[in-house]
Amino acid sequence: MDKFTTIRSIAAPLPQADIDTDTIMPAQFLLRLDRALGRYAFHAARHGTTPFVLDQPAYKGAQILVTGPRFGIGSSREHAVWGLHDLGLRCLIAPSFGEIFQANAIRNGLLPICLDANAHARVLAAAVAVTPITVSLEACTITIEGEAPLPFKIAAHDRDTLLQGLDETARILGHHGAAIAAFEAAQARDTPWLNLTPAQLALFQPDRTAA
Repeated sequence: MDKFTTIRSIAAPLPQADIDTDTIMPAQFLLRLDRALGRYAFHAARHGTTPFVLDQPAYKGAQILVTGPRFGIGSSREHAVWGLHDLGLRCLIAPSFGEIFQANAIRNGLLPICLDANAHARVLAAAVAVTPITVSLEACTITIEGEAPLPFKIAAHDRDTLLQGLDETARILGHHGAAIAAFEAAQARDTPWLNLTPAQLALFQPDRTAA
């Protein structure tokens, strides 16, 4: 996945509370096998009578979404995160997140930031005013243009995952790749029959044409 270091972007305001994963990515789109799900994200809101915030010209290209508390509660569907990422979002800012959604976001290169009420209100006001915001994961700060940086906290493991752009598979291979390779080499040496190709296996099949 892409590394996250620093982004500078306008932020789209979506301050409603309790936006669940079914709202973010409705169930009828979960059978799709690709991750190009951005066009389905927030499907009901984007087909209502009021233009959805991410479809408004002022917020075109926003990489940051400022949301209300408990964003991403509900089912564990990873499609919700895939849809947000496909929309071009890289950072989500809220007072709180659904626990599984927050973990899924980090695994897919999205930075979820929890802020206290005062800091969240300042960032939300900047989003409404279409004021550019800089998010630095290296410094763990949010800087609203013309203001002093706001610090945020993130677990060291999650910060490292995003800074290095490591998904779970890459992290496992990075830490245990040599041991895995050694195990596979020993297995190939000691039990070679487990590594036969289809052509080699065919040599051991009975010749049914001879009958």
